Amino acid sequence: MTALLRVIGWTPHVVMTALMIVAMVDMLVGVFLRYVVTWISATFDLPSVRFFWVEEIGEYSLAWLTFIGAAIGIRRGTHFAVHIVTDKLPPALRRGISVGHYVLLIGFGALLAYYGWQVAELNSQSYSPALDLNLRWLYLSSVVGGLLMIVYSAAAAADAWRRAP
Repeated sequence: MTALLRVIGWTPHVVMTALMIVAMVDMLVGVFLRYVVTWISATFDLPSVRFFWVEEIGEYSLAWLTFIGAAIGIRRGTHFAVHIVTDKLPPALRRGISVGHYVLLIGFGALLAYYGWQVAELNSQSYSPALDLNLRWLYLSSVVGGLLMIVYSAAAAADAWRRAP
């Protein structure tokens, strides 16, 4: 069971790494096709190369990177916070504010997942123009990100609650 939990815990990080590699390679290919191959095609009067699929791959990977990365940021506690006020408060009140903060994030993740699912279902019959991919996959990124935000915020709230005031 512990090995399974460890795999589940590292899966978002592995997916993020893969998506970052895909996005970087996609950008490099896009620049190469747009500036080098287009120039070669125009110079030697060759048929033009269609590279509109590059934008779609970038859009999909950026959406998934954003939502999964936001959830990972919640778990790591790396999102922006203003400690100038809360550091001056008593420890019990700080703990309450921290728990309340994560409860609000659980609510935000739930809203994101719920409405993301509705948008994904609404667009389930639509397809991207260049790659002919179902747009549901694009909008499911918000559902996955929202669910991860719920899980990570609940874990962070439990951690904040267990800390002694």
